[in-house]
Amino acid sequence: MPEEKQNKEGSKKEKTGLFRTLKFQMTATYLILLGITFFGIWFFNDFLLEKNYLKYKRDNLMEVYSVIDSANQEDSFGEDEFENEILRLCNNYNVNFVVTDASSNTIYSNIKDPGQISRQLRDIVFARDNIEKKMIEETDEYSLCYLPDPATGTEYAVLWGNLDDDRFFMIRTALESIRESARIANKMLLCIGAVAFVIAGVIIWVVTNRVTRPIMRLVDVSKRMSDMDFEARYTGCCGNEVDLLGDNMNRMADSLEDNISRLKTANLELQRDVEARMHTDERRKEFLANVSHELKTPIALIQGYAEGLKDGIIEDQESRDYYCDVIMDETKKMNHLVKFLISLNQVESGEDVMVIERFDLDALISASVNSFAQMCEQKEIKMIYTPQPGLFVWGDEYQVEEVLRNYISNAVHHCSGRKEIIIKVVRTEDKIRTCVFNSGEAIPEESLSRLWEKFYKVDKARTREYGGSGLGLSIVKAIMESLHQQYGVRNYDDGVEFYFELSTK
Repeated sequence: MPEEKQNKEGSKKEKTGLFRTLKFQMTATYLILLGITFFGIWFFNDFLLEKNYLKYKRDNLMEVYSVIDSANQEDSFGEDEFENEILRLCNNYNVNFVVTDASSNTIYSNIKDPGQISRQLRDIVFARDNIEKKMIEETDEYSLCYLPDPATGTEYAVLWGNLDDDRFFMIRTALESIRESARIANKMLLCIGAVAFVIAGVIIWVVTNRVTRPIMRLVDVSKRMSDMDFEARYTGCCGNEVDLLGDNMNRMADSLEDNISRLKTANLELQRDVEARMHTDERRKEFLANVSHELKTPIALIQGYAEGLKDGIIEDQESRDYYCDVIMDETKKMNHLVKFLISLNQVESGEDVMVIERFDLDALISASVNSFAQMCEQKEIKMIYTPQPGLFVWGDEYQVEEVLRNYISNAVHHCSGRKEIIIKVVRTEDKIRTCVFNSGEAIPEESLSRLWEKFYKVDKARTREYGGSGLGLSIVKAIMESLHQQYGVRNYDDGVEFYFELSTK
């Protein structure tokens, strides 16, 4: 149940949609900020620009009024300093003004024909109820309003009042159609904003893609590491925080691989110790019985031929040489048998410590094929293996090589017919199966289940002919069971195939 739940959670994470990706969130955030910026500019244009513009015009009028009032108090109209200052302000602010007496006679003006302004001032002062105006501010010294010109239709900001008892002034400046200007500006802003929004969106998408690409590489590396693939490595060249994280993940992968190797080794040793304690006595009894049985025949032969030599029953040199050859051959077979027995006993008893590590199975197979090449050539056997680099598996490399060499050795000795040995590997989800096929006669069905027994021989005469002891497949069985991996044999119409499996995780 926990494993099923974990698989569902992993599947759910893999199906995360576009809207939850960092790339989309970053792009959406930038575009929202850009949209808020354009909305702020539009809001200012539509609601605040007119108020700021009118405030600016009022300040212009008040500044000109201040200069005129000061000149009136000092009676400096017409002096160069006054004229220079007032002309500068009027030109900069687009302002016209007139100062008149009580009879509407012009005392001073910045325009050549101040009649229109004078009439407008007279109309305001003496007939103000007949003029449509929007009063903005009114004090004892001056009044400020927005006033349309009936003749031209132009709207003015007008500041008027009395300087003293017999002098009046009026200052006005034309008000451009600020609402029309704001509408045009908003239309322009909308067009520019739409283009900028699209361009910014593309640029932001490209930039965020560059930012998130190394993060996605990290995600891929972490996923492969979670699947126990410690060959996964992150490579980056920017030297930023993501690259530093990738370097740390690479170091973590090395550390995890080493620790898992140790844990697997320790776990395998613990399992083997438990099993070994349960079966030690049985193995020892069986071992002694089989050894006694296998050594009986060669010892009897050696004893018989040795006694014949000692008694002098052989007179010619050729017969004596034959007796000696038989003794040496049987001694060699006994020595070979003892070595096999020692190796088998070490594996079954746990004395031969398994070192579980990750190694390249392809390299091991290629080396084994090369070591049997000369023997195959002598027997005119064709051995076929297609290298497949990158076959990394977990196991004890030395013991796995022993299994493979036993399979190949049996295949060489039993190969017949078209004389072919085919070695192949088959990948599954988390396993790699290694198969060794040899052409020739099939193994009898009743013997298939007994092949892995100690000292069992299908064809005793042929096995003895090449010095076989019947222990090779027993060693294979002991090693594979110590590794807790599958092994077996299958008959085909034209030969036999032995196989074993190793884990990739």
